[in-house]
Amino acid sequence: MSKNHHSIDYVEFPGTDLSAVKAFYGKAFGWAFTDYGPDYTAPVNAGLDGGFQADPAEAPKKPLIIIYSLDLEHTLEAVEANGGTITHPIFEFPGGRRFHFTDPSGNELAVWSDQ
Repeated sequence: MSKNHHSIDYVEFPGTDLSAVKAFYGKAFGWAFTDYGPDYTAPVNAGLDGGFQADPAEAPKKPLIIIYSLDLEHTLEAVEANGGTITHPIFEFPGGRRFHFTDPSGNELAVWSDQ
């Protein structure tokens, strides 16, 4: 699947009880899920890629919009140069790398790359 540079690509939600999350969304919307370890699950057929993070140390406080980048370092520089504040520097995770930032209104977003 081809990714689009600087487009919204993923939404990550906090998920305190993944069994309840999967039961709710499965029954209410017909979503299926793929588990990535005991603390993360991702809906398979929800229309936009996303996931639910149950690890309290990793879970966002609110839904986290994630943007895709073909050049993570360049995008980080652009975010900083235009008034964004880096809250989590670039780090690796299964599938790629990402960083988090806040915009001038205080909204937290992330940017990821599989490059």
